[in-house]
Amino acid sequence: MGSMALGGGAPACVGLAPKNGVFGSNLKQSTGFMLKTTPKVAFSSVRVRASLSSSPQKQHSPKTSGVKSGEEVHIAVLGASGYTGAEIVRLLANHPQFHIKVMTADRKAGQQFGSVFPHLITQDLPNLVAVKDADFSNVDAVFCCLPHGTTQEIIKGLPQQLKIVDLSADFRLRDIEEYAEWYGHSHMAPELQQEAVYGLTEVLRDEIKNARLVANPGCYPTSVQLPLVPLIKAKLIKVSNIIIDAKSGVSGAGRGAKEANLYTEIAEGIHAYGIKGHRHVPEIEQGLSEAAESKVTISFTPNLICMKRGMQSTMFVEMEPGVTVNDLYQHLNATYEGEEFVKLLHGSSVPHTRHVVGSNYCFMNVFEDRIPGRAIIISVIDNLVKGASGQAVQNLNLMMGLPESTGLQYQPLFP
Repeated sequence: MGSMALGGGAPACVGLAPKNGVFGSNLKQSTGFMLKTTPKVAFSSVRVRASLSSSPQKQHSPKTSGVKSGEEVHIAVLGASGYTGAEIVRLLANHPQFHIKVMTADRKAGQQFGSVFPHLITQDLPNLVAVKDADFSNVDAVFCCLPHGTTQEIIKGLPQQLKIVDLSADFRLRDIEEYAEWYGHSHMAPELQQEAVYGLTEVLRDEIKNARLVANPGCYPTSVQLPLVPLIKAKLIKVSNIIIDAKSGVSGAGRGAKEANLYTEIAEGIHAYGIKGHRHVPEIEQGLSEAAESKVTISFTPNLICMKRGMQSTMFVEMEPGVTVNDLYQHLNATYEGEEFVKLLHGSSVPHTRHVVGSNYCFMNVFEDRIPGRAIIISVIDNLVKGASGQAVQNLNLMMGLPESTGLQYQPLFP
């Protein structure tokens, strides 16, 4: 995270690393890899593309349109040894139609998943394999949980008929020059970037339904955009002075061993990071700018909290003349009324991270600031679920023509 060098490895909340972090300017180009398909096809030394036109007919016909009730959907999880990969597995244990057939983890190749994550030892899962050895011939859809900067070429090499939800930051920014500025290297799959659909489910549901490749949002951008996008679209708040104070649990930094994440480094404290430029800033500004149909610039400061899960974004906004806090509340209520996973709390109830842990919910509420004309909006999510893997499952449900809540109706864990 920011100056604390969090976000390397396989980040659960991708984009937590600083601009000069592990996957910034020091990123090393891939030296080439091969994805195993059946039957085998020719590959170049650097990029991999399974050629469907040149491959013989396979026995398994991937499901590219609506899936019937009870029909099995075969899933691959790439980067399964990270926190987001483990959350995918946990969530899919309750999914009636998504079944995992392929799991990759290069450093854990050959191991059983239960030995990597003992809390999931009860699940009947394939052994972990290296990405280059993965066989996608019996797969319908892919959850890509790899670190940003490593995902573009791998996705570029996947069979074209597969549905893909990418949990990294690689396809979130539509402007590839902006991506290069923030991530320190050129985008390696610009043609796929043009195809990718941003996966903020409740806002872009119709586009997601028809997508082949979905860029799953970051955790901070999810918690910020869900309340702010509807208010900006309705021109209820000004876009010139938005201030966001956000806080995340340590799991947002991924599972990689880092000195800055040691218990003695983070216990009994709160740590601001990425103060001058967190990588989620352009993603948030992209969504808010599209809602406003004009350039929006925000003040955003993320903070690391000594807890495992959870994320709170506190947003300070200035209302347009004549607009009241009740107007903001009523508009959000109308926007999300009937939504499964976004809940506006009643009255003066304050959203707390402990009330969404383990769930795909986003709880929010609006409060009057003591400064006239301003409002305070608080939004909370579980950074690993609604902020990552839960939203990814929600998106793939839509892409496969299933009810988007399928397999996601886990209630929050409390206490």
